[in-house]
Amino acid sequence: MTTTVEQNMALLRTAYQLVESGGFEDAAQMLTENFIANVPGSPDPLHGRETWQHGTKIMKDAFPDLKINVQDMFGVDDKVTVLVHFRATHQGAFQQFEATGRQVSYRSVEVYRFEDGRIAEEWVAPDLMSLMRQISPTSADH
Repeated sequence: MTTTVEQNMALLRTAYQLVESGGFEDAAQMLTENFIANVPGSPDPLHGRETWQHGTKIMKDAFPDLKINVQDMFGVDDKVTVLVHFRATHQGAFQQFEATGRQVSYRSVEVYRFEDGRIAEEWVAPDLMSLMRQISPTSADH
């Protein structure tokens, strides 16, 4: 089965909507069973739907009102690249920082590879430095 770039982009938009609404299990079904996540700070790729669900749940627990705004999306062959903007309120612990109640805003560049109508691999490059600066207790921004 082959899918088109347009189908892959539609699938990705649906996955983002499901993450926003907390539908992690439904979103995880859009991933291949041997899904690969390439994330900053990890020397090796992470594997599996469960790993993706766990990471997504950590974000949603810390930022339950997460809003995902796709600023641009384009695809070629089996890959789709997304420029995305995240906004949320820091309402739960995230990494070493307890909830601050602050509004946060940061961007990410993400590339996804598709196989047979599912997301097979991701490369994400969120601006974690900006996010951490916004939730740091010593933040001069707030």
